[in-house]
Amino acid sequence: MDSSSIQKIVKRNGQVVKFDKEKVVNAIFNAACEVGGTDRRMAEILAEKVVHHLELSKKAPALASVEEVQDIIEKELIEEGHAKTAKAFILYRYEHAKIREDREKLSYTSGNIPYKKIWQVLNWNIDHDCWSIERINNRIENGTFPKLIIESTEKYDSDVASAAEKILQRKEKIRIVIIAGPSSSGKTTTTIKLGEHLQKKGFRLLAMNLDNYFFDLSHHPRDEFGDYDFEIPQALDLELINHHLAELLDGKTIQMPRYNFKTGKRENETDPLKLEDDQILLLDSLHGLYEPMTKSVPSEKKFKLYIESLCQIKNHDGEFLRWTDVRLLRRMVRDSWHRSYNPRQTLEHWHYVRRSEIQHIIPFVGTVDHIIDGSLAYELPVYKKFLFKYFPEFVNSYKEDPKRQDAFIRAKRVHDFLASFKEWTDETAIPNNVLIREYIGGSIYKY
Repeated sequence: MDSSSIQKIVKRNGQVVKFDKEKVVNAIFNAACEVGGTDRRMAEILAEKVVHHLELSKKAPALASVEEVQDIIEKELIEEGHAKTAKAFILYRYEHAKIREDREKLSYTSGNIPYKKIWQVLNWNIDHDCWSIERINNRIENGTFPKLIIESTEKYDSDVASAAEKILQRKEKIRIVIIAGPSSSGKTTTTIKLGEHLQKKGFRLLAMNLDNYFFDLSHHPRDEFGDYDFEIPQALDLELINHHLAELLDGKTIQMPRYNFKTGKRENETDPLKLEDDQILLLDSLHGLYEPMTKSVPSEKKFKLYIESLCQIKNHDGEFLRWTDVRLLRRMVRDSWHRSYNPRQTLEHWHYVRRSEIQHIIPFVGTVDHIIDGSLAYELPVYKKFLFKYFPEFVNSYKEDPKRQDAFIRAKRVHDFLASFKEWTDETAIPNNVLIREYIGGSIYKY
């Protein structure tokens, strides 16, 4: 009989069962075997340390959970220098969590992103020691954070290059490339970067930003807070977009409108646009996958690309940060200097953003030709410098307001994980042509 004071453990389904230290040994040893390890005695020593940590943290009648045990195994493997074994164990946990959830037979996550893509992102984060807040903080402390910026840039650039290669394989038919994705996922920078890749292969490109087709804000209804809902596809002049796309494919010149986000109105001036026979049209739009947006274009002439911030970073509770929270911070930073919105306005408007994404974007992800991961492992310590100071006030002001509970829950969640990150203030370490510059400014590109 095990002499440990840990006699019982709580399974994920709530069932209380006998604690078996041998299962801890097996879990560690199996992970070691995955990377070529053969020393079972070392697994037993590490298991003893795991049990010791449990004994210190759990006093009767409190019971440890399976998740807590696995968290301690991860921590022990990393602290004892078994990085490869830790990676194998983390990936094992992640894979089996997805199996348990059985989301759409393992084909798609809740965001309709293929499971394989999520797996690739997590695997990259583990390989580059940035899969948790703790590991990212360690990279700031040990001086390797600038290297992480470079590594993340290379990963993103490689993903864009893969998309360009797929387009080139269908170059005889494709006339329009649609770059879609939820708010602040990196569509505009991706449009520019994709254009650069295709230009290197001899293709002339024509960019058409569909944000210019917004109706004037005065045409949109206000809610009880006086806020506009311009996140829906119908906030855009879909009829004019389709008319212009059809004319462009016919070789005609259109007069593309200009939209001013600061005034909320179209300007009097327009921009002439013509698609030549040897050009590809690039469309950057929040709702690019929404079929009525481009119904005038035959499907075989369209290449659909989707970008999302597929953040695979754990907080101190072992939970993955939410993609939407990362994009909220991006938009807060950008809106404050580019669209005359203060961070509070962006936060209070975010429920419109999420509702529109769920209704008009996520359902169509399964129709795309390529998915790009727009997450940047280094970005949250950068945003902390810009935004963390606002969140204590947000949390306090929304806490007792029943009409702002969505904002309160979101503000509290973001406050807590930002508080855990170390702040990064040296923007000179960030190149002036990378995706994050779309949000913090200082880019060589014009947005």
